[in-house]
Amino acid sequence: MWWFYRKGPSGFAGASTAEEVTAGIDGRGLVAVITGASRGIGRETARVLALRGVRVVMAVRDVSAGVRAKDAIQAEIRGGAEVDVLELDLSSMASVRRFAAEFASLNLPLNILINNAGVMARDCTRSPDGLELHFATNHIGHFLLTNLLLENMKSACRDSGVEGRIVNVSSSGHIMTYPEGICFDKVHDPSGFNSFIAYGQSKLANILHMNELSRILKDEGVNISANTVHPGVIVTSLFRNRTIVSGNSRITRNWSYELPAQYGTKVQGAATTCYVAMHPQVQGITGKYFGNCNIANTSSQAVDAELAKKLSNFSLQIVSS
Repeated sequence: MWWFYRKGPSGFAGASTAEEVTAGIDGRGLVAVITGASRGIGRETARVLALRGVRVVMAVRDVSAGVRAKDAIQAEIRGGAEVDVLELDLSSMASVRRFAAEFASLNLPLNILINNAGVMARDCTRSPDGLELHFATNHIGHFLLTNLLLENMKSACRDSGVEGRIVNVSSSGHIMTYPEGICFDKVHDPSGFNSFIAYGQSKLANILHMNELSRILKDEGVNISANTVHPGVIVTSLFRNRTIVSGNSRITRNWSYELPAQYGTKVQGAATTCYVAMHPQVQGITGKYFGNCNIANTSSQAVDAELAKKLSNFSLQIVSS
């Protein structure tokens, strides 16, 4: 397992923890929204950002679990931590819009948006909006949320002079998708979908989303970065419906793409997210894919600019309908 501990150009490795990669960073005055922050990697990300002084808004489907996580974080951090909990069901566009309105009512600037939440279901079912569930939750929900919060982020970076950062949590599983990358014709019809392939498609969409948004923001001259991370193969509640993955699985080993097939802990899984969201080394870097706290390689489909534009237009049509 020596490669898991080998440090890359950033000075960090797969074995690095979220606390290690943010050591000495002062996040006071910053505000972050983190989806899926009540458990697993999302909760650890929320804890560490709060530890560094960031005001954290936990966007969670289960509010009671979110409140328990908030209480635990505040009890641990000396001097207290500023943490809010708001309800968000990413599979429902109506819920995403309600969350955005509730966040706006807090009258807070937004400096960091971490689109962390994700679902991996046994079956390909429909979302409340009639979309294939993986695509709806993992991509469309975050696509709409990002769009609704983007003007706030633009204002925050203009007023403060501090770079805004948007981070999508993807997966090396993005390589397990359809030959065309995104099967647009099947998003409204999940019949015949393979759930692993549908999950991989949604994770590819996460990368393409950030690549296209990065291009748009650069063209506009906006000081906001948009990057994607692979947290490593971390067994969390994401896999609660996939018992074959929770064991010593050959499937997860096939999901590693130039990254170690290592079962890390959530404190290691949150490290790359926290690094990209906060570390000065990432200042000015955008449209990249990170793994083990270093820039990593993706599939050829993930860097297809035309596919990214097509997905963006397709997604805009869905959220506007």
